[in-house]
Amino acid sequence: MDQFVQKTNDELLRSFDKETKKHLTLRQRMKELLKPSRFRFMNEVLNNNTSTQSKKLFQEDPKSFINYHETYKLQIEGWALNPLDIIIDSIKKMPKNYIIADFGCGNATLAASIPQTTHSFDFVSMNDKVIACDMAHTPLLTSSVNVVVFCLSLMGSNLSEYILEANRVLKKDGILKIAEVESRFDNIDEFIKLLKIYGFSNTWKDLSKDLFYFLDFKKIKDITTNNKRNKLPKITLKSCLYKKR
Repeated sequence: MDQFVQKTNDELLRSFDKETKKHLTLRQRMKELLKPSRFRFMNEVLNNNTSTQSKKLFQEDPKSFINYHETYKLQIEGWALNPLDIIIDSIKKMPKNYIIADFGCGNATLAASIPQTTHSFDFVSMNDKVIACDMAHTPLLTSSVNVVVFCLSLMGSNLSEYILEANRVLKKDGILKIAEVESRFDNIDEFIKLLKIYGFSNTWKDLSKDLFYFLDFKKIKDITTNNKRNKLPKITLKSCLYKKR
């Protein structure tokens, strides 16, 4: 592990002083673990790390991954809408024989909410529905799924590899669904243009919702066998900025 990841790991996973713990109730400990500042720090870590580094960090201490998602649940409670609900409603209207891949699934809520067969991926397996892996390198076969979902999960310094993996596993004309925090985009039109270079055509967008952007793309070209893939422009997004509710 490089020095940056080790330093991050030490800071993130440092436990409370034993003497301090003796004077904290369980509820107080949980509140400490779920501080918004810790959540913001974790978002910074995930955005600055590669997916390989984040996977290693979380697998060394899965509790930190669970704490992160518990804090995420608290964030959801303050939102006017949960972006995953929008995606669930959309996929429910699709053919029942579609195969779905959920990249960054958390506890696999999407898989539990739709009738289609769903492959759920994240850095740590929180239940038996989740496959733990680096989302830039899933175990899916090439051209094997109809829909790839990124719901608030485009986090990492190697986002380009996530999109390349989505291109690889999607069938021709397959759907890429993205829901992200609006503050992460400097220019949404430039992002859409970038994804076209990665073989995706924008078919739908909803920028009207408070806090979130919703985007659908169709795979129009297979670029994973292209010898020039290493020369593709890099895809980057800013760190998450969640508005207070």
